[in-house]
Formats: sequence, C-alpha cells, structure tokens
Amino acid sequence: QVQLVESGGGLVQPGGSLRLSCAASGRIFGIFGMDWYRQAPGKQRELVAAVSSGGSVDYADSVKGRFTISRTNAKNTVYLQMNSLNPADTTVYYCHIHIDPNAYWGQGTQVTVPS
Repeated sequence: QVQLVESGGGLVQPGGSLRLSCAASGRIFGIFGMDWYRQAPGKQRELVAAVSSGGSVDYADSVKGRFTISRTNAKNTVYLQMNSLNPADTTVYYCHIHIDPNAYWGQGTQVTVPS
C-alpha cells in the first residue's frame, strides 16, 4: 500500500509565494517521474511541472520562471516552489508520482490567490 500526503497549500496575496510538498510512504521499491497537476472547477486537470528520476524538469508555459519543481529521493518527496503567484493560479494542486509499477495521486491541496 502506498500513500501520498500533500501539504503547503493556503491563502496568499498576489505576488506571494507558497511551497507545496508531497511525501510518499508505504511499500516503495522504486520511484520514477514525479509531477504536479492542477485542476480548476469544470476544467481538465493540467500538468504544471514534472521532474524525472534523472532530474530533468519540465513546466507548463503559464508557470515557467515562477514555479520550481524539485525532489528529495531519500525522503520520497517532491516539492513545488511557487513564486509570484497571481489569481489565475488559484485552484487545487495534485501531486502524481510514478511508483513502480503504478502511479498514485495525492489528495489535493487548495491554493488561493485573491484578486
């Protein structure tokens, strides 16, 4: 059994920062890609950032230069540092981790940036 626990969401003023964390625990034999997605009400879940097992990263155009994804393999944890937040970033963020042989979703954490 594998569990993902997210933390770090909340309310922040425009221009502010938040750091999301997602820790995996349980029967883990190998972790591959680690991603962050977000999903606004009535919209499809979109990929925000991804980091491979080798450390390669990729970002959605809307967050490039503002968000940074990183991982600590020894802690089975992925992070998302979010800077220069704006109201368009308001939504629920989900981590997604590929743990051999499956992939798992976190419970979601709300990020709110008021206009």
